[in-house]
Amino acid sequence: MTHMPRFSEIRADRPTRDSLAASYAAIAALLDQGALDAALSAWDQERRRYDSWSALVQLAFSRDTTSETARAERDYADALGPEATDHDTRIKRRLLALPEREALERAVGAHVIRLWENDVTTFDPAIAADLEAEAKLCARYTELLASARITVRGETTNLSGLAPFGESLDRALRHEAEQARWAFFAENAGALDEIYDQLVALRHGMARKLGDPSYTTLAYRRMRRVDYGPEQVARFRAQVVQHVVPLVGRLLEQRRAAQGWDRLRSWDENLIDPAGNPKPAGDHDFLVAQARTMFDRLDPEMGAFYRMMSDGGFMDLKNRPGKAGGGFCTSFPTEGVPFIFANFNGTHGDINVFTHEMGHAFQNWKSRDLPGIDVLWPTMEAAEINSMALEFLTYPQMALMVGDAAADRFRRMHLIGSLAFLPYGVCVDHFQHEIYANPAMSPAERNATWRRLETLYMPWRDYGDLAHPAGGGRWQAQLHIYRLPFYYIDYTLALCCAMQFWIAARDAPDDAMWRYRDLAALGGSAPFTALVASAGLVSPFEDGALEGVVRVAENLLG
Repeated sequence: MTHMPRFSEIRADRPTRDSLAASYAAIAALLDQGALDAALSAWDQERRRYDSWSALVQLAFSRDTTSETARAERDYADALGPEATDHDTRIKRRLLALPEREALERAVGAHVIRLWENDVTTFDPAIAADLEAEAKLCARYTELLASARITVRGETTNLSGLAPFGESLDRALRHEAEQARWAFFAENAGALDEIYDQLVALRHGMARKLGDPSYTTLAYRRMRRVDYGPEQVARFRAQVVQHVVPLVGRLLEQRRAAQGWDRLRSWDENLIDPAGNPKPAGDHDFLVAQARTMFDRLDPEMGAFYRMMSDGGFMDLKNRPGKAGGGFCTSFPTEGVPFIFANFNGTHGDINVFTHEMGHAFQNWKSRDLPGIDVLWPTMEAAEINSMALEFLTYPQMALMVGDAAADRFRRMHLIGSLAFLPYGVCVDHFQHEIYANPAMSPAERNATWRRLETLYMPWRDYGDLAHPAGGGRWQAQLHIYRLPFYYIDYTLALCCAMQFWIAARDAPDDAMWRYRDLAALGGSAPFTALVASAGLVSPFEDGALEGVVRVAENLLG
């Protein structure tokens, strides 16, 4: 493995409008001279520098949303982003207009050309101010949720820190924690509705300026979905209703009966194991240390990569006040190394997010030497296969993380949780399709839409006396709806593929790991369905794909 710097050593020059203009003028001059290869190389390096700087800025803000310095730099990046996109779009249009298309295809490949043909339809200078406004609204949402200070039985925490209460064996404590959570959202419902009102209006307006009838078609292109559309996604959602919803309903009814509850309430759903959800056998430092052995055993290459990440400081996993919620993996393409961000809270979710984001990071590392920044990451539904599959592929090593006695229980809990996630995931997606088909919806109409869809995909959901989610406000807690529209379906499509890796690894673990490594190394060199096929997986859009994995899971769960 080549030497990599520590995270603390990574630097990126701050671009300006003038420096961007000068760099892109130089690239254009090379094209004027007919120096295609030199122009492509210079452009690729410029994009890597810009993306590395942008990643550092966004990461610094996520690590401390209360920092005035980080907020100011994020605002600067939000304002500069549309200008960088404008420069890139102009270069793409010029390259696509070259008469020597065969030379361009030899240089970058047919798939990248297809991506560029898609990309140039998603931007025009007319929407530059809208894109900046959209970024600022998303940041407002992040700051608002990060500001939460919620007290449960004398302990004050943020939203991420509520998870242990939500999995307590004490049913009354679970209820109290959910009351406290939703009191925060009820108190801020007006602000959250205002932010979303403006986001929907902005996005619909951008779509119309670009000639789209609604934001949905533009969103699919922004996600670079070049090989499928809303129709295939709708059929997949229907498969979840047919094959997954009944199974999850039966599992929840079994849990209700076993616990002796009169009714299953929403605050009961996260307690999957009747003996208590297995937790990590130690704290943050324990998990980070145990992961060395886990990844070494799974795959020597992954083990070496993990040591580089850990020793180099490329992880920020501890929950703390002011830190943005959630977890993600970002990267610095000038260095070829990723960074993992998460919020450990002492629950099994720490293991899930750790292995999940490690899957993203490993894929980005494996594909770091592919030619061109466009293929370093796959489109997001394919990227999520790398992350979600690793959650399953690490099953044999779970005793290291939760102890021998709890390992089987952890695997069962994770499998049930994965199945239960599918209905929620497609509900989020369906909700967004309806919102952007009817962008003039009022807040009350949006809540009614969510509640109607929740009844379709999660008919068991009973909020009891929790007025805000019972009235349809549950969607406001899902950051992807605000910040990453139409992303959420990617998790469900990837989960269908990840479970196929799980099934394969039960019979032939070495072969499954070999296929996984090869898929990671392909990065984004092909569209989603082609990447799925290359790994020997069945596309989620094919009849029977979801039914097959659900049948195996149901048989295993008894």
